[in-house]
Amino acid sequence: MAAWSERLAGVRGVLLDISGVLYDGGEGGGAAIAGSVEAVARLKRSRLKVRFCTNESQKSRVDLVGLLRRLGFDVSEGEVTAPAPAACLILKQRGLRPHLLVHDGVRSEFDQIDTSNPNCVVIADAGEGFSYRNMNKAFQVLMELEKPVLFSLGKGRYYKETSGLMLDVGPYMKALEYACGIKAEVVGKPSPEFFKSALQEMGVEAHEAIMIGDDIVGDVGGAQRYGMRALQVRTGKFSPQRRASRRAQMSQQTKIDPLQGGLCGAADILMLSAKPRAPLPSALWEDVWKKMSRRSFFSRPFRLKLRGLNTGSKRSYK
Repeated sequence: MAAWSERLAGVRGVLLDISGVLYDGGEGGGAAIAGSVEAVARLKRSRLKVRFCTNESQKSRVDLVGLLRRLGFDVSEGEVTAPAPAACLILKQRGLRPHLLVHDGVRSEFDQIDTSNPNCVVIADAGEGFSYRNMNKAFQVLMELEKPVLFSLGKGRYYKETSGLMLDVGPYMKALEYACGIKAEVVGKPSPEFFKSALQEMGVEAHEAIMIGDDIVGDVGGAQRYGMRALQVRTGKFSPQRRASRRAQMSQQTKIDPLQGGLCGAADILMLSAKPRAPLPSALWEDVWKKMSRRSFFSRPFRLKLRGLNTGSKRSYK
């Protein structure tokens, strides 16, 4: 396995997933994942460009950013790439009028979109809105169209909240695809166009960027197929058993770095790689690897070692 210094060489930009990486949703808005607030702050103070790339479709971008700020994150609306605004742009460009099967929390994103006499369907994570009546109405709209068009804001199978795993939009998207005999257009990860949009906003090329997420398909697989590097954190919906099962179903081209821990550990190693300096001793990279294989976050002595490197300490780490 190549050293971290080689695998992360040339990285200039970081795309961060939100749910399962920064926080877990739930009652009262959810809770920040341990170490994630500090990790985002350190990444944004570094030379790296940082952007947030999410499939969140139960909240408007304004509400999502407001929640993240209340949890302590330094984030602005302009730093977030989300599927609902991207879908609105597509609808306007193609002159489409959607029937919306979406959560009430994201409906405001479509306020400027004409929804009369719909000629397509937009489906998102509607939560409790996924009733038989609502699903059947979306089915009827599609079946009445000569050329049915279905947009899905992401296609995740499930995500994690503080109360446990929750069904995402993907299973409902598949139900409509099967019933109508059509293929949905996915707006969100793992769509290449979605990653392209996020990277253009950040001003970096695919080979210069890395995606950090908890979803082996939407985050890791999607990013790598677009030419990016990717790390899967062991927070959010990650579990070793589910990871092994999903990996067996994925293309052999998808390479999964066995990063253990959360965003805090990933930020440490990214910042160590990004700061320009003479090549680091291979023994130090081996030390980094061992630390990340054993625990979620670096120990205090090892943090002091990293701090010494980052401040130009003359100490030897042979």
